Amino acid sequence: MATFIYLTAIFIELIFLLFFCVYVLSLLYSVLRGAFYVPTKQKEIDDFLGEAGLKKGRYLLELGSGDGRVLRCAARIYGVVGKGIDINPTLNLLARFHTRRQKLKDIVFTTENVKTTDFSKADVIYIFLMPKLIKTFDKRLLKESKRKTLIISHGFEVHTLFKYRFKTIEHKPFSTYFYKIP
Repeated sequence: MATFIYLTAIFIELIFLLFFCVYVLSLLYSVLRGAFYVPTKQKEIDDFLGEAGLKKGRYLLELGSGDGRVLRCAARIYGVVGKGIDINPTLNLLARFHTRRQKLKDIVFTTENVKTTDFSKADVIYIFLMPKLIKTFDKRLLKESKRKTLIISHGFEVHTLFKYRFKTIEHKPFSTYFYKIP
């Protein structure tokens, strides 16, 4: 009996170690692709979503969704529908798990490259990505987004949209910038 318990404990530790290694490798993969995972604080999410004027049924596209906390919060509180995009499949699995656990509908999380994402359906686009990565698609935001699309960039400015910025929320360490496509 003691041998069985010992082997079970070793098996559980190995499973934990395997999952931990997969998670760390997936984070490393994200870093190598230029998309660091930095979770946003709930207070900051509440602040910028409150300022966004979201309405039920609006389509929110989250670029760099990580574990999906922004889109899930927007869906739960404001009734938005939408899509979260991240390059990291492990974080997308985590986002889907939390979405099912919270019984949220009409939001999905996909593993895709933000450089080729379709912006045309979004009423609101939320971005939390590094400036170098934002630069690879920032001109497309202006060209391919529909009129009056609200773009919220947390952490870093979208320089191509500078003249369309109408609001900034100052936070430490990341401010949030609001833009409106004309």
